[in-house]
Amino acid sequence: MNRTASKRAESKNVLVIACGMIAREVLAVREKLGFDHLEITCLPAEYHYYPDRIPPALDQAISQAKNRGYRHIFVGYADCGTGGDLDRVCERHGVERIAGPHCFAFYQGLDAFARMEEQDMMSFYMTDFLCRHFETFFLKPLGLDRHPELIPDFFGNYQKLIYLAQTEDPELEKVAKDAARLLDLEYERRFTGYGDLQKVLKSAAGTVNLPDSL
Repeated sequence: MNRTASKRAESKNVLVIACGMIAREVLAVREKLGFDHLEITCLPAEYHYYPDRIPPALDQAISQAKNRGYRHIFVGYADCGTGGDLDRVCERHGVERIAGPHCFAFYQGLDAFARMEEQDMMSFYMTDFLCRHFETFFLKPLGLDRHPELIPDFFGNYQKLIYLAQTEDPELEKVAKDAARLLDLEYERRFTGYGDLQKVLKSAAGTVNLPDSL
């Protein structure tokens, strides 16, 4: 395909620029909906720990996508601790993002999260991603694999670990239960599926018609 044809193809598609923490889920929703014209690129999941890196990285990613010919771009991030900076990037580029403060909210659904927010104030959330990468993304970065004596310092004010499950996976649930025991927290599992993610991606994908043949 020549460059002109490639530009035409990209202009017909929706590009989702997402957090690496939800990459698997975005792909799963795309497959479930059968939206082949929905493409995905991800920023590093580790930005979860460095939210100040998200807005400039997103700004660059959107600019690059526009230069490649994408006319329909959707941001697969909630605010994610950026204090509104992410919204300013989106407004500057004229793109939308997933509504809500973080993925724990949109997985539960914003209405459900709002109802439970006060009750969950002293709870630590885990998702399928955090269960899959518990050691490399959680224990090691916090140093708890080497210094478990720090657990009370990090988690002494929490009362419960809530596993927000996107899938029915006994192995992931075992990780969540083991984490609750390790952190000395009560355990609760809530099956959320993909929550609002499916709804917002369906809406984003609907901004263009399914691509016809070039």
